[in-house]
Amino acid sequence: MTARTLPRFVSAALLAAAIPLVTPTQQATAAPCSDIEVVFARGTAEPGGGLGLTGTSFVEALKVKAEGRSVGAYGVDYPASSDFTDRIAFAHTVVRGIDDAQRRVEYLAANCPASRIVLGGYSQGAALAGFATGTSVPDGVPTEYQSYLPASMPPEVAEHVAAVALFGKPSNRFMSDAGAPAVEVGAPYADKTIDLCIPADTICDGSPLGQPNALHTLYSLNGMTLTAAEFAIQRL
Repeated sequence: MTARTLPRFVSAALLAAAIPLVTPTQQATAAPCSDIEVVFARGTAEPGGGLGLTGTSFVEALKVKAEGRSVGAYGVDYPASSDFTDRIAFAHTVVRGIDDAQRRVEYLAANCPASRIVLGGYSQGAALAGFATGTSVPDGVPTEYQSYLPASMPPEVAEHVAAVALFGKPSNRFMSDAGAPAVEVGAPYADKTIDLCIPADTICDGSPLGQPNALHTLYSLNGMTLTAAEFAIQRL
């Protein structure tokens, strides 16, 4: 994530009006619902798409801790683009990602009611996952443009979400310096959220807006995905 990873969210929201919001329709699968269903948003330009490195590490940690329960995983379908000079592209990235994450969670709640959902994200994906839990429009988005943002998930959906795991979420100061609203987890999800930040990771530790350091890349390796997995399992 660069200093331009989170440009002005409000400006992006305004430009979202100029592009169609296209997200894949969630399809029912022949496979049975898993006991635990993970919905995870990867970080900026993570290789391989899908869950990304941190998401894959987190899902594997959950499988280890699940004690025989089945674990399914879905990588949020969004570009996770690192080209933030184009604010229309940024709008498409963020709005599409929030919408897709919410659609998947709502789909699972409706079609796999016995499954326990774990929502998560890393870096840009952590901001996206946090916004997906919101119960209101983030402060700073003008009223006339609020309709272009995805609606909040229905309150009853929160009952199906066991835990929210955020890794390297951009700090309030980082977001403010970038001209973006702070990421606030919605009240129904707050008590079941773990927000992990490596000390001195300049994206999440409250440092001024600037270049990320190497610490920001270590979440898949430093044991925090195991910590988050333990947190999630305790809330199943």
